[in-house]
Amino acid sequence: MNTRRTSRRQFLKSSAAGASAIALGAALHPVAYAAEPEDKWISLFDGKTLKGWHKNPQRIGHGTGGLWEVVDGVITGQQDPPGSGNGGILLTDRKFGDFELVIDMMPDWGVDSGLFVRGNDRGQCFQMMVDYHEAGNVGHLYGEGTGGFNTRTFDINGKLDSEGRLVSHSTSNDKKPEDVGLVSSCTGDQWVEAWKVGDWNTARVRVVGKYPHITTWINDLQICEFHGDKATTPGYDKEKVFEALSDRGSIAVQVHGGSGAWPKGAVCRWKNVRVREL
Repeated sequence: MNTRRTSRRQFLKSSAAGASAIALGAALHPVAYAAEPEDKWISLFDGKTLKGWHKNPQRIGHGTGGLWEVVDGVITGQQDPPGSGNGGILLTDRKFGDFELVIDMMPDWGVDSGLFVRGNDRGQCFQMMVDYHEAGNVGHLYGEGTGGFNTRTFDINGKLDSEGRLVSHSTSNDKKPEDVGLVSSCTGDQWVEAWKVGDWNTARVRVVGKYPHITTWINDLQICEFHGDKATTPGYDKEKVFEALSDRGSIAVQVHGGSGAWPKGAVCRWKNVRVREL
């Protein structure tokens, strides 16, 4: 996205019945291309390679693609070369319309990343922000390349120890959900309680409809609910967004371009990428 500083337990119970099917599917074909029966979760990452994924094929606003590797069963992304300002996106070859996505993430403090849904090779999408930096946001939605609409209801800030290590978070600049066109949003205090500093956090995103109804969660906490057919978010034009994205697209992860958006050597990590079509 443009430079800016500005309940999973219940879910797991509901999907436990499909766990054995997921494991079997992953064993047979770790990156699924054929349509799976409704209710079935499939893995989009085999834990070893980037098969089934591709970088943006042409230069976009963030750069030529960024540096993406698989390290110890984890997808890592950073600028290419580190600190150069050259970023980009890593997209699934397969496209999805109505779906539910679960993905584990662990960004280094200071990175400006994102989780894209209904994305395209030009870098346009609905983005769940992973702006893990001072005055950033993780979990609300942004219109990447589609008007720059922003639904954040608070900013996150970091508290560092004497050695410069991140130890905790606070939030600021609170807004009401209706001010940014959301159906609902968690509070900053709830986000701080849910987020695990220096550890893996699980994001869940549900996308349904032509003008999508998008709901995001982090760990057990619902972050926001956005109804694309009715949203009054400033800068959001549902017809223009649909024209740009259609009702299907890739899932993608992002390395922001620009020298001020990504500390040299910092990475964002992703694993356990699972999806089911609705």
